[in-house]
Amino acid sequence: MTSLEKQGLPTTVRYRMPSVHPEGRKFAVIAAAITAGFAFLGWETLAWPMAGITLWVLAFFRDPIRTTPKGEGLIVSPADGMVTMIATVPAPREMVGEDGLGDGLYTRVSIFMSVFDVHINRSPIAGEIRRVVYIAGKFLNADLDKASEDNERQHILVEGADGTRIGFTQIAGLVARRIVPWVKPGDMVVAGQRVGLIRFGSRVDVFLPAGTAPHVILGQRTVAGETILARIGDDEAREGASQ
Repeated sequence: MTSLEKQGLPTTVRYRMPSVHPEGRKFAVIAAAITAGFAFLGWETLAWPMAGITLWVLAFFRDPIRTTPKGEGLIVSPADGMVTMIATVPAPREMVGEDGLGDGLYTRVSIFMSVFDVHINRSPIAGEIRRVVYIAGKFLNADLDKASEDNERQHILVEGADGTRIGFTQIAGLVARRIVPWVKPGDMVVAGQRVGLIRFGSRVDVFLPAGTAPHVILGQRTVAGETILARIGDDEAREGASQ
């Protein structure tokens, strides 16, 4: 008997098709209606591409179940995507303050979300939402460094039970036109809980505190709510190679 069986925990799990988040169902209905209209009129050259767009909309707003690891000091990825930048930077000014982040430097891990990634974002730690700050802006390519200062974006700050504060920023991209929040200051969240989404291609920046090195490397793919980005207080940087 395995240790999991002794604890009465499951040792197998079945694959489940991801559901479509309600936020995306209206877009899917619109796309399907246009497809049906083209088909009814006999415009097959337009109906088939629209059918493909309908399927893509359903896939874009998919909301898979995620299994979040537990452990002291763990910071999990808030986004699906690719780690495209790791830099030492000051915290965004909108996050700095008495009830926000300090004035020091932070390790910023940037995760680029393509239009094929899941776009539902999750909390990197458990705790209380201290700030949610929306800023209107441009729609530059989210993979550019200046997108963190020029693009439409939303900062979220979470404070853990031990007082650790982790800030992360949802950044609209070249195609994205809307950041949708599902939390507000004062809300309590668990690690991996859904906190919002960005429509149609974007980026999420996570600000790790001093003395905490990322456990991910450039080019690595992350899974929201599952991939461990870092462990608070662990300053040993990871190495790897693309192959």
